[in-house]
Amino acid sequence: MSAPKFDEGRLAQVLLAPIVSEKATSVAEKHNQVLFKVMRDATKPEIKAAVELMFKVEVASVSVVNIKGKTKRFGGRVGRRDHVKKAYVALKPGQELNFSGEAA
Repeated sequence: MSAPKFDEGRLAQVLLAPIVSEKATSVAEKHNQVLFKVMRDATKPEIKAAVELMFKVEVASVSVVNIKGKTKRFGGRVGRRDHVKKAYVALKPGQELNFSGEAA
């Protein structure tokens, strides 16, 4: 089974930011997973391809979570934060991702 071909320009835009939080750190240690904030219309195969392309690692699986934006008040006005899509990217054993330095 060959991997489907994706547009590299699109893949460069799929991953918006790594999520660095206490939960993300514990998930990374326990399950060898990395969390990313991704585009709302990104698919699992696209996310997998983007991570493999950008970080040169092998991805075992991808899980996604859609999070609704919270309603917040700004003075008298009511506003809402943007909806967010999070991707839990599980790396294959022996693979490692570090954001601190440049790619090896």
